[in-house]
Amino acid sequence: MLQLPSSELVLAPGHAVEWRVQTSAARTAVPGPGPVPAAGSGGPEPSRPLPSYNQEYHFGAFAPPADGAGDRDRDTDRRTDSYAGTFEIRGGLDRPALEAALLHCVRRHPALRCAFRPSPGGLVIEVAAPQDVKLEPVDHGPVTSPAGARAHAERFLRATDTRDGPWIVMGAMVREESTTVHFACDHLVTDGTSMMIVLNDIATAYEAFASGREPELPVAGDFTDHSGEERRRTASARADDSGLEHWRGFIARNGGPFPRFPLDLGIEPGGGGPARNTTATLLDASGAAALEARCREAGASVATGALAAVGVALRKLGGPGVHRTLVPVGTRGRGRHAHSVGWFVNLLPVEFPVAEGAGLVRTVAAARDASTRMIRGGRVPFVVVLRLLAPEHYARPWPHAVNFFSYMDFRDVPGAARHADREAGVYTSVPATNGMFLWLHRTHDGLHLNTVHVDTPQARRTGAALVGTLARTLEDMAHHGGL
Repeated sequence: MLQLPSSELVLAPGHAVEWRVQTSAARTAVPGPGPVPAAGSGGPEPSRPLPSYNQEYHFGAFAPPADGAGDRDRDTDRRTDSYAGTFEIRGGLDRPALEAALLHCVRRHPALRCAFRPSPGGLVIEVAAPQDVKLEPVDHGPVTSPAGARAHAERFLRATDTRDGPWIVMGAMVREESTTVHFACDHLVTDGTSMMIVLNDIATAYEAFASGREPELPVAGDFTDHSGEERRRTASARADDSGLEHWRGFIARNGGPFPRFPLDLGIEPGGGGPARNTTATLLDASGAAALEARCREAGASVATGALAAVGVALRKLGGPGVHRTLVPVGTRGRGRHAHSVGWFVNLLPVEFPVAEGAGLVRTVAAARDASTRMIRGGRVPFVVVLRLLAPEHYARPWPHAVNFFSYMDFRDVPGAARHADREAGVYTSVPATNGMFLWLHRTHDGLHLNTVHVDTPQARRTGAALVGTLARTLEDMAHHGGL
């Protein structure tokens, strides 16, 4: 299973059905951001759910002022960064079983039962109780042509909305011999791993309900509990705290919290525009295995080796001899949130030398040591770092093209063993950007790169050069032990 651009979500014609999440009772309104008061202070109890820092920051980039002043036109300014997922059901569809599976997933994960709105006190979330959630089926009728199926998929992918919801949409294209189940979540309520969990939960629950059984899935913790714990842990954080030493040093050396993407993207300072999204294979399965062996010899992981390779590839194309980038790091852990849906990510800075002639062992070791320092110095959430150390950058678009590197091993996510026979797929949708983002991911078939960059002629040339140089660098690392 690859992480693909949403433009590559292709549905075969069939009978199109959608299910919309509805609530039959009033939701519980929850106060927005800010320090969590101590018990007995007259404010909300510390255990009450709150929006996460990521949700607060992300929503702020899209939401109009709480009083409605300067409100933007919904139809012309509708915008969402989202993920989508698909899987196949072979044979005739058991529609009641699928409806039960979709409802089971939404009721199982509180993040999928949240609604969001701005208020004078900040972002407010409203969490529906599981028993109050229903699904409203909408029959779109037969779709008889590939062009019609493509148009239906495009409408579906645009259906989520960060500002006003819905934050999850679900549907199916039903045929006599097979059914494609498809769903999309706004980034506000999910991350990449969470989408794999949603896919596995729905597919596993369908198989159980279709066989007359109850689904057997691991316990999934409440994402809003995770958010509350994160806020309580950092409620008294100060700019001079020792836990921010790593960030303070990085900001001083970098000149700010956002490391610049070092290559030309053909945009003016402060500019941006529509995004281009592509996926390329960098190494096949044998190449990825050879890379892993080389990285182990150097005392590092494939993720660290890939990070080093990106720094070297950028330097070969004119980038600096010190690689600085922001890295999303999972915060869900292996405990009660290992199978939860939500946005379990912190953004951390890493920097290390990629000097010409340093060789594979030294460069990978430098990336490994820098990654260790990053993790040890990165317990404070990125949004809190901005508030304390760079408040001028809080709740606004990133100021320039940012160097961003992500790595995931899709072989380790829930349901990975079934991806092939379920014909599973995940897709990213980022309508606009001012930079270039690199999502490397490993599957059973190899190592791949999903890239999102501003869609200018220069950015296309830069992106193509980077993909080619990175692939050759990884090949040299894997098969020749060089850089």
